[in-house]
Amino acid sequence: MRGRDQQSELTLASFADVRLQGFPLFIVISEPLTEKTMTAMSADRTMIKIAMSAPYLAREEERDLAIRWKDGQDQNARNQIALAHMRLVIAMASKFRGFGLPMSDLVQEGYVGLLEAAARFEPARDVRFSTYASWWIRASMQDYILRNWSIVRGGTSSAQKALFFNLRRLRAKLARGDSNLTARAIHEEIAVALGVSVNDVQTMDARLSANDASLQAPTIAGDADSGERLDMLESNEPLPDEQVSGMIDGERRLKWLQGALTKLNDREKKIIRARRLTDDGATLEALGTELGISKERVRQIESRAIEKLKSALVSANPQMAAAAC
Repeated sequence: MRGRDQQSELTLASFADVRLQGFPLFIVISEPLTEKTMTAMSADRTMIKIAMSAPYLAREEERDLAIRWKDGQDQNARNQIALAHMRLVIAMASKFRGFGLPMSDLVQEGYVGLLEAAARFEPARDVRFSTYASWWIRASMQDYILRNWSIVRGGTSSAQKALFFNLRRLRAKLARGDSNLTARAIHEEIAVALGVSVNDVQTMDARLSANDASLQAPTIAGDADSGERLDMLESNEPLPDEQVSGMIDGERRLKWLQGALTKLNDREKKIIRARRLTDDGATLEALGTELGISKERVRQIESRAIEKLKSALVSANPQMAAAAC
């Protein structure tokens, strides 16, 4: 609790005092609505008010500040550029509110992207900083959303990322254009528009339509004695009695096989072991070369050895013959 209180106290002073690489760092703490939290929320509103009231930079002024930072490492110049574009961060954060994450967290992540853009900006390219920074701000927010929206990470490729952030918008647009479109038709249109498979669209749509659910949660909400959802999952593993039965049968068959192998001569054993009792069976040609005989002769010896094994197994275990009939 002490650490949480210290972090809240840091929030109150963060806008004025905290610096990250020479920039003011806006820290937002998600807590119950205590007095400290309310004060922090007030600080957030103050931060937004200051950001939205920051003066716009003229093109030449922006270029001069960028040159001062690039050539002279003037931290104050870089801070002025960042503060003047905080309204861009807030505007972009509002576009991602539909993913259910706190607005303040989105602003914080966007601010990190703004810092990165300020550090990398090249004034010689004659591009407005807002144009350049937009990509970094958006990328930072999108990465944060992908990391925190679900326990299972999605959007690992550029195509999947585009699908994640555009699926809802395209689906709503298609539904408004033609209310008679089926879900399958909508998925096919989106797949073509984004260059992904229909299966990918269907999978992502299912993920976006439901929240994460814990397998340890009760089967019946509020009833701890109803068992866990994990208990309802179907297992492909055999039942315990089947596993024990399989182990016993396996040991018995191994003993039968070992006894039957004693009926073979050394060459027959070698061929059977190399051809039938290894994961990668040797070829007839390879065994023929090793034994100094033709591959046809190897095949004949193998066939004779198999017949010997069958005869020995049936003689020792008549029930096997009855089961085969």
